[in-house]
Amino acid sequence: MTVPQLPDTGYIPTPEELASIEEWFAEYDAASGGRDIERMADMAVFPLNLVSDDSAGNGASAQWNREQFVATMSHVMGGGSDDIRFESTRTPVFLSPAMAVVFTDSVMTMGDTDQQLRYADILIKRDGRWAFQTMLQGGWGDNLG
Repeated sequence: MTVPQLPDTGYIPTPEELASIEEWFAEYDAASGGRDIERMADMAVFPLNLVSDDSAGNGASAQWNREQFVATMSHVMGGGSDDIRFESTRTPVFLSPAMAVVFTDSVMTMGDTDQQLRYADILIKRDGRWAFQTMLQGGWGDNLG
């Protein structure tokens, strides 16, 4: 397997900046694992951009407000009692000190079921804190409404 070369954005993050991305995702994964949809929404910038593809193989995109995000994620994540755990490998590409595209390969475990995920997020820093502004993941286009 050939590992793709990452683009040279001209910006090299500091160890502290890399750690801040990892800390943000640890917090977001904890909120996701606990099905704390409101906390997840607190960590976003609205309108939130979503990019995916649909079952017909077409690219799809949408912008959601907070209410759409909360309603959709509540439906998708359900109200189950099984813990949700994530084991993720993330590759952040910093475009500047305030912008990063983060590629994630993850295994989500809910009860006895594992699901592999591959997605990317665009994070921006506002007032010293990261927030996600764009979510990119295949297979969700029919649900973007």
